[in-house]
Amino acid sequence: MHAALEELLALLELERIEANLFRGDNESGAGPRVFGGQVMAQALRAASHTVQGRLPHSLHGYFLRPGDAGRPILFDVERTRDGGSFTTRRVRAIQRGKPIFSMSASFHVEEEGLEHQVPALDWPGPETLEDDVMVARRHQGRDPNVMPWTVRERPFEVRSVYPVGTPQPDRPVKPAWYRSRSPVGDDPVLHRCLLAYVSDMGLMSTSLVPHMAGTPRSRIMGASLDHAMWFHGDLRVDDWFLYDRDSPSASASRGFNRGSFFDRSGRLLASAAQECLIRVRRESA
Repeated sequence: MHAALEELLALLELERIEANLFRGDNESGAGPRVFGGQVMAQALRAASHTVQGRLPHSLHGYFLRPGDAGRPILFDVERTRDGGSFTTRRVRAIQRGKPIFSMSASFHVEEEGLEHQVPALDWPGPETLEDDVMVARRHQGRDPNVMPWTVRERPFEVRSVYPVGTPQPDRPVKPAWYRSRSPVGDDPVLHRCLLAYVSDMGLMSTSLVPHMAGTPRSRIMGASLDHAMWFHGDLRVDDWFLYDRDSPSASASRGFNRGSFFDRSGRLLASAAQECLIRVRRESA
C-alpha cells in the first residue's frame, strides 16, 4: 500500500478513550498546521463509531482555530438524537482544552425515494491528464503559485484539467480527477470519511483561480472557515472520480466555493460547499 495512504488509514483508526471520546494523531510532513480535511474525516469517523446500521448523509462543520500538527486531537462526540429514520451527532475536535473544529453530522436509514441529478460536465478523462505532483515539480521555483504542499505526494493521486504551473481558466473552475493510491477495502463509512478528506483538497483555491496571474498564491493568507457536505449514494474512492469545483463569489476577503463528485459513469456521488478566508498580504516595502 502507498505509504501516505497507509498513514491516513491509520489516522482514521481512532483510539477510543471512553464511549464518546476518541483520540487521533496527525499526518507527518504536512507542516505545522493540521489539514482541515484530515480533522473533518476523523470527526466523521468518530461520530460514525457511535452509530449502528446507518451511513452519514451530511455534515456541517466550522474551523475555529488552527490545529497544531505536533499534538494529538481529542474528538468529543455528543449523541444529540437517535430517531426512527435519522441519527444526529455533534463532534468537537479539541487541542489544549479548546475546540479547533466543530461539526454536526446526520445519519439516515437506507430507503427508496424519488431520484434525479444534474449531469456531469464533459471534462477530459484521467487517462489524458498527468499526475499533478509531477507537473508541479517541473514548475517548482519558476511559478509563484507552486507551493510546498503541491509537490509532496498525498494519499490520493490527482489529475487536474488545469494543473498548477500551467495556464489557468478565466472563470473560477477547478475540475480534477482523484483516486486513492491503493485499494482501501469495502467499508462504506471509511469511503465516506476519505471522501470528506478529499473534499477540502483544492476547494479553497478555486476562488483564487481568476486572480492567480495578478495575485500569486504566495501572497494569499487563506484558511477554511466552514464546510458542508452531502453524500447522495454509494461511492468508492479507489476508483477514479471527478471533483468538479467552482466559485460563484469572492468578496470581503472571503471566497465561496462549491464542489460536485461524479464517478466515471457520470453518477453524482456527493456535493460540498465551503467559505474560506482569502486575505491578500501586503507586499513588503
